[in-house]
Amino acid sequence: MRSLTSIRPWYLGIVTPPLAVATTLAALLTLSPPASAAPVPDVPAVATAPETAPDASSGLSTDASGLSPALSSGADAAAAPDAVPADAVDSPAVLARAVQFKGAAFDTCQAPPLATMKAWRSSSYRGVGVYFGGRGRGCPNQQHLSRSWLASVDGMGWRVLPIFVGSQSPCVRSAAKQKVRMGSRSATQGRTEGRQAAEAAGKLGIRQGSALYLDMEAYNADNAACARTTLAFVRAWNREVRGQGFLPGFYSSAASGVRHMEQARRAGQSDLPSVMWFARWGSGSSLYGEPSLHADAWRPHRRIHQYAGNVTETHGGRRLVVDRNTVDAPVARFKP
Repeated sequence: MRSLTSIRPWYLGIVTPPLAVATTLAALLTLSPPASAAPVPDVPAVATAPETAPDASSGLSTDASGLSPALSSGADAAAAPDAVPADAVDSPAVLARAVQFKGAAFDTCQAPPLATMKAWRSSSYRGVGVYFGGRGRGCPNQQHLSRSWLASVDGMGWRVLPIFVGSQSPCVRSAAKQKVRMGSRSATQGRTEGRQAAEAAGKLGIRQGSALYLDMEAYNADNAACARTTLAFVRAWNREVRGQGFLPGFYSSAASGVRHMEQARRAGQSDLPSVMWFARWGSGSSLYGEPSLHADAWRPHRRIHQYAGNVTETHGGRRLVVDRNTVDAPVARFKP
């Protein structure tokens, strides 16, 4: 998703281990399972910029590290076996508490005022993405977001998708995000920020069993060293969030981070996201036609597609600039 001052490119390839390493990891897996922007006033005709930017991806380069073309091809990936279920390491107790939502959702940089959320009940949207934490948020000063705001929108019938924008990849493409790049000890950093996400969620009344979505802006995954560092961060974040009783979700460009996670899944990597939120704009709103993902990966009820962005909409006399999403995935849980 994006800052208010820049639009990041999304046209990226993906790096994964060579085929021999992937084969070895898959064999081992069969032996042991994987474990400051200004506030927006509550008045009509005020546009709030979304956190995201267009995903113009449609062509992908071959892995610079020597990945087999069979693993680089979107078509071949769709025919490959489903090596690791996305939720293989999620606790049954956590899954049992999860609240599933299927429908349309929007996200925007600032959590809108309650009057706007009430007015937008006249729209087809029933889900809203909120940027609840992380040092990389484009709108860190959330004027309206609070425990009481979340309780109120939940009472209105909204389903909430909590988004955490933490440290970004060392090779992040967005200039606005380069000031929050992760360091060389990315696994330690990921664990720390996973704990921060869980603590921030708890303070806002978001209960265990909720999905928390890590926003990883598009990065140059052709850079093998950068890809390894980024994956280490994501896996550590996931482990910590799971350990705190939440479901770790992952948002990124379909041609960048999402393809990277899919390649890691196919290689038998553990500690991957439970839910995949992929951004590909201008491609329709389908959840299960994404070429970067195996047809059986991250399902059932494990996908979100951000299919359009920076769209100005008015409902009930209140105007926002939003990104549009189709959702079939777990959301925040507020009640026992």
